[in-house]
Amino acid sequence: MRGSPRAAAAAAGRAGGSGPCSRGGGGGLTRCGRGWARAGGMAPPPKGPPARKLLCMCSLSLCLTYACYSLMGGPGTLRSPLAAQGSPSPAAPPPSPAAPRRPGRPPRSPRPPRRRRRRRRRAPKQQQSRSRVGGGSEQLCRRHRAGSRHQPSGRRATVPGRAAESPGGGNASTSAPADQLADATATPACGEKRLPQALIIGVKKGGTRALLEALRAHPDVRAVGTEPHFFDRNYGHGLDWYRELMPRTLEGQLTMEKTPSYFVTGEAAGRIHAMAKDTKLIVVVRDPVTRAISDYTQTLSKKPEIPTFEVLAFKNRTLGLIDASWSALRIGLYALHLESWLQYFPLAQMHFVSGERLISDPAGELAKVQAFLGLRRVVTEKYFHFNQTKGFPCLKKPEESGAPRCLGKSKGRTHPVIDRDVIQRLRKFYKPFNVMFYQMTGQDFQWEQQQAGM
Repeated sequence: MRGSPRAAAAAAGRAGGSGPCSRGGGGGLTRCGRGWARAGGMAPPPKGPPARKLLCMCSLSLCLTYACYSLMGGPGTLRSPLAAQGSPSPAAPPPSPAAPRRPGRPPRSPRPPRRRRRRRRRAPKQQQSRSRVGGGSEQLCRRHRAGSRHQPSGRRATVPGRAAESPGGGNASTSAPADQLADATATPACGEKRLPQALIIGVKKGGTRALLEALRAHPDVRAVGTEPHFFDRNYGHGLDWYRELMPRTLEGQLTMEKTPSYFVTGEAAGRIHAMAKDTKLIVVVRDPVTRAISDYTQTLSKKPEIPTFEVLAFKNRTLGLIDASWSALRIGLYALHLESWLQYFPLAQMHFVSGERLISDPAGELAKVQAFLGLRRVVTEKYFHFNQTKGFPCLKKPEESGAPRCLGKSKGRTHPVIDRDVIQRLRKFYKPFNVMFYQMTGQDFQWEQQQAGM
């Protein structure tokens, strides 16, 4: 194998290294001309630098990206991707309206602008119901005011739909349904808050709550449900504070309130006279002995630990000295309390209601009260239903189909058994004061006759 080219090349290299190929350092590679070859094989292809391959790949990706942008954006939005990555390029001119459409692609229809729907904030149900009720009340108020302007000067303005009061004060006929009249006077959205023109000033445990509830059934009366106690406890708040407690009233309606403690408060008469000297006053009175026992029963239900009635009624039971300073007995001295009121108000501005007849004949007593206040006689026998369990009448409007409305559990309590000797002594104690009261009022309440029959 001496004549092979491999042996000849090796021999030439050893001869002087000036042949076409020469051995490089490190063994195994030979240099032949401009390239390198491994001994015994073909020379590999020349390898380019790595930067050229990277540049080619980047150019190719940019070309593909540019082509995609061109296909997606159309002819009016061709921009170089490099311009988006680098510095901002000048704005492209707006597309021509007659730009050629790409063949095979349907034309785009312009989309209408999307409207943003606003949610309406709904008012609470309670507020919506009030607005509906208020709107109807305002219409009734306008009708009422328009009707009152056309009333003759000598006749009293009335609620819309009702006939005016007859000169004799008898029953007035109605020309509208009862439920419509109730809506017109229930809680009007219009009207004004006025100081009361009439007050129920006494007495405690005499029947003032029953009288007030019966008067509130009248469409021309608006009254405060709770006792304000303005002229005895809250007078320092002022008349503006007192007026804000009153309900709103229409023209022709009467504002009232009741606080039974006014009658036994020394300063109340002068304060009410300073507010309005023409205020009408109503006093519900009852047999002083029965009233005192009822007062004690109410206190006993709240404070069971108090002494017995017999102990509280006497300073010295052996000597028969009655303790008139005890509030339950002091309230029954009607004649003494009335004297302070007659110093400010004439007797004609005061009306006295019998608590006993308010139970036995409520319609008759209400007829007198309505006449005293200048009201039409609306509350009649049809409004009352006697409750055998409680022992007094309950209210029921003729147009209502439900059960009668009776007073609360605090009314009609069972009285404790009191020693008869104590009751007899109290009757003798009250007798001269009762006679004086009959003479001052001009009314005989017949408490002595009722006691004799017991």
